[in-house]
Amino acid sequence: MTPRWMTVLFIALLAGVTGASAGDKTDVVRDLAGRVGPIIGSALACRDITRPRIQIIVDKFTAVITEASTNEAERSDLTQILDRNVANGRGAVTSGRIDCGLADRQLADLERSIARPPAPTLPTVIAPSFSAAATAPTAAVPAGSAVRGVTDREVRFGIAAPFSGASKELGRQMKLGIEIAFNRVNDAGGVEGRMLKLIAADDAFTPARTAEAMKQLYEKDQVFGVIGNVGTSTAAVAVPYALERRMLFFGGFTGANVIRNDPPDRYVFNYRASYTEETDAAVRYFIKMRRILPRQIAVFAPQQDPGGDAGYAGVAKAFRTLGFSDAGILRLEYKRNTVDVDDAVNLLKAQKVPIKAVVMIASYRAAARFIEKTRDLYPDMLTSNVSFVGSTALAEELKLLGPRYATGAIVTQVVPAVSGYSSIVLEYKNALTKYFPGEAPDYVSLEGYVSANVLIQALKRTGPQLDTEKLIDVLENMRNLDLGLGAQLSFGRAEHQASHKIWGTALDETGKYQAIELE
Repeated sequence: MTPRWMTVLFIALLAGVTGASAGDKTDVVRDLAGRVGPIIGSALACRDITRPRIQIIVDKFTAVITEASTNEAERSDLTQILDRNVANGRGAVTSGRIDCGLADRQLADLERSIARPPAPTLPTVIAPSFSAAATAPTAAVPAGSAVRGVTDREVRFGIAAPFSGASKELGRQMKLGIEIAFNRVNDAGGVEGRMLKLIAADDAFTPARTAEAMKQLYEKDQVFGVIGNVGTSTAAVAVPYALERRMLFFGGFTGANVIRNDPPDRYVFNYRASYTEETDAAVRYFIKMRRILPRQIAVFAPQQDPGGDAGYAGVAKAFRTLGFSDAGILRLEYKRNTVDVDDAVNLLKAQKVPIKAVVMIASYRAAARFIEKTRDLYPDMLTSNVSFVGSTALAEELKLLGPRYATGAIVTQVVPAVSGYSSIVLEYKNALTKYFPGEAPDYVSLEGYVSANVLIQALKRTGPQLDTEKLIDVLENMRNLDLGLGAQLSFGRAEHQASHKIWGTALDETGKYQAIELE
């Protein structure tokens, strides 16, 4: 960008747009957005450039947008144009097309321009040579350029999940669901001619191993982003790793708040509803549909676990919303990644007021062991678990114990019943049979399939010139996506969770899940 252009640009910014007609105002601001946006974006992508410097530029341009806009729709349109160009600037740095030294120099030129006194109004700086005086906006990423994990022929994604240990079935099923979706789109020619590839790294559901798994995916396997990572405590390790590298973290298999910051982290997107929403729905069901008193409801969750904390918070929220005190809610705990539930059972037996319902945020083996040890003591006690449990795995564990242990076990779901006939379920089951014959439909693999399809739709909308920043801009503008779930999916700049829908299921006497109405 030339010094002359810097002067012209920021004289216009400081002088305002009052002297131009409405049409001229918006046209010029659109043009300015295409030039200053990439500079803001490239500066944002460089850690050594301090944020206050960038914020001054952003505030100046925001003021110009406000003054140039005659209504809210116009203001929103200009803001989106700026955002897209900011994203282009980010992408220019992350893809290596410009370095942070150049980004800093461009920002410094803008700062020097701001320091100059505003003289002419906007019309005086709009001239035939206006466009020629400015450098072109940052170019889009060409196909085949050096974007991590992207070639002319493929896009590589990673998944860090348990493929060994007590929770390995969760990792296997999540990977299976994503691969079904990838196989299906690859058979149709891929996305813009690129095949989607999934590379797995085993963290054994152990946070101490998650960092190494993420490092393997990023450094050795050179993935574009990660999808379907399993677990809450593991996400507490994986998410910071991804954010520090500005890498996409998509569709994590956890409903905990660790991947639901407010405002949302730019590179983290979720498909599923939260644990807070799931346990809130379970409590409402117990109180309103089954007429159980709040003091007779307990929570069963791992010790010192963010997922358990989020589930407990959902129970407390439901109590307050329904007009009950959330003080003294009984929490029954077990050691994470074990099936040692004796302390929880003993605490349950010590209660003077009999517990009639337990909301569980537990792994399938721990949940099954708890039900096994309490069924004879409390044969009429109801249990619910969140979708993370792994519904099929829980059912198999309980069926091994016998029908009286399985019948009535409730699981809240973030996808429709796999026994149903919705469009997405039929599509999933047909693809499952085609690509993985012999595998039974499963709620976890269905979630992986749905989540992957949301990502695939975003990749298609991004087009052939793919980079992380452009994909995220597309995701943040994705509205009312209809995959046949019975609920439309949307993201936004302040909303990185696509779905808030909860479905209810319960095991019948044959050990199969049947849909139940939660309210």
